[in-house]
This record gives sequence, structure tokens and C-alpha cells, in this order.
Amino acid sequence: MQWIIFMLLLFISSMEMLTQNGWKKQASAGLLENCTGCVLCSEDNGCITCHHRLFLLIWRDGIRQYGVCVHTCPPGYFGVRGLEVNRCTRCRSPSCESCFSRDFCMKCKDKFYLHKGQCFRQCPPSTAAQPGTRECQETCEPGPWSEWSACTHKGRTCGCKWGVETRAREVPGAAREEGAACPALLETRKCRMRKHCPGGEHRAA
Repeated sequence: MQWIIFMLLLFISSMEMLTQNGWKKQASAGLLENCTGCVLCSEDNGCITCHHRLFLLIWRDGIRQYGVCVHTCPPGYFGVRGLEVNRCTRCRSPSCESCFSRDFCMKCKDKFYLHKGQCFRQCPPSTAAQPGTRECQETCEPGPWSEWSACTHKGRTCGCKWGVETRAREVPGAAREEGAACPALLETRKCRMRKHCPGGEHRAA
């Protein structure tokens, strides 16, 4: 009778061990699936350290955080390479889709316009929204037009029936930024010249 009880206890103990081993294998398999690219991995927090070519991305959900190793950082993050670990760092502005550094945005989310590394719903003064690029382009306001120049043809002020005259205007203040959207700064128009130069043809000074 004691022998039967002993065998029964041994059988129950063996079944418990098999069940625990099976659960551990399943847990390990699930853990490995969530630890792709990891050098160190935690069952509770995911990846802790990544292979040197990957970036560690920390997802936060309330007080809980979970790490994954990625080749490229997702929208709203930028990659920072370090001596021990490469990290995905979140852009400071929530309206920024991709950034060069924490405070310098390179592309804004929809309904926002990019200007000097920042995202705006409406472009700042002296700039104009460019729907195609989602950027704010610098604009300029030129000064008044100059008087029309003398009517000339190939540098001569006489000796031909028709010529052209020009006028110009300048942008006041500091030189405008490269790429600024300025209106025309030079105009030309056709003009009638005197046919004959008094005293013979001569070039304009």
C-alpha cells in the first residue's frame, strides 16, 4: 500500500514538473520574440541593450515602460548614437513628425508648416505658406520703383527707331534671405527712340 502511494506521489510530482517546464518554454519563446536585436532583455521591460547598429526605443504607457530594438526611429523620434547604447529620443514638439535634434524639426505633421526648425499652424509674419512643401517661405517687400532709364538700343540712345527702357527697385534693410519669395525687382518696356542723333551717332556714357 505504501508503495502504491509513493508511486502516485511520484507521478503527480513528475506531471507538475512537466507542466512547469512547458510553461517556461512558452514564456522563453514569447520573450525571445519580443527581444529581437537585444543584447540584454527583461521579461517585464523588454530590450535593455541593443546590438550596436540598432536603436533602443522606449515605449511608455503610464508608469510602465517597454524597450524594443529598431533599425530606424519612428515618426516623432530621432536617433542618438552613444558609446554604450544608441537611443531613439522623442522630438520636443508634438507637432513635429521628424527632427534633426530634440528642438530642431525637419518635417511637421499635417496642418502644420515648417519654419526655421519649428512647426506653426499659421506662418509667421513676412513669410508665406507653401502648401506643396508644407514650409513657410520668406517674403520681401521691395522699395519704390526708380525712374525709367533712357531709351537705348544696344547701348545707344539714338540712331534706331525702337529701343528699351528699364526701371528697378531694391529690398530695403538687410539682404534678403536666400530663397525668399520676392516680386520682380527689374522691369523693361519698349520705347521709341529718335531716328537721328544730333551731331552723329554716339554711345551713351
